Amino acid sequence: MLRSLLPPPVQVRHGEYSMILSADDDPAQPSDRLFTAALQGIEAARRVSLVPFYQTGRRFPAEADIWPGENYKLLAGLVQTLHPKQVVEVGTAEGVGAVILKRFLPERSRITTFDIKDWRDFRHPVFTEADFADGRLVQHLEDLTDPAIFEKHRALLEAADFFFLDGPKDGVMEPKLLKLFETVRFREPPLMVVDDIRLWNMLAVWRGIIRPKLDLTSFGHWSGTGLIDWTPTPAA
Repeated sequence: MLRSLLPPPVQVRHGEYSMILSADDDPAQPSDRLFTAALQGIEAARRVSLVPFYQTGRRFPAEADIWPGENYKLLAGLVQTLHPKQVVEVGTAEGVGAVILKRFLPERSRITTFDIKDWRDFRHPVFTEADFADGRLVQHLEDLTDPAIFEKHRALLEAADFFFLDGPKDGVMEPKLLKLFETVRFREPPLMVVDDIRLWNMLAVWRGIIRPKLDLTSFGHWSGTGLIDWTPTPAA
């Protein structure tokens, strides 16, 4: 309906509707920690090469190497410079993000990824069984927005110091998950990368976050990339 009333002004392979929003009345602003993490991560991303992934026989998407435009090199740069010990990804899909995160994490770091659909059930999975052989990568087929499931993994979440949130972007799941995160007493304040924050369904989600946050879309995903500093609030 909207596309018929407001056709795209340019012809592109894929377009999504969004909105430009004022910044002066945003409920949150970036922290010094976010600026430092972003600048260091962006500088590292400039030197990241994803070419080896295309030489392994994986069904690696051609667009993954585009940067800026896709967020994979930024993710790699962030974990290279932040050195997180435990990464939690929400939204495994084919496994592109998790494979790249694992490759650029310190050797002793781990990544746990959640999805309600097995990676094997996707049409073009990127994972192979070998990716899980060393135990550093684990997938849970569970809905982390279910309070019982969330409670089951509370110890894992408390230990996590880096999150990549790449769920359905329906504007429903994400607020539920962020609300549950407010109940977690993290051992170390994590940083959270949120994908697709410029999509229509995600505009209110991103806008409503009151913790320090930074829009990194210009250096990440064309559909939006946000970074949250989960430093405890004064009331926490």
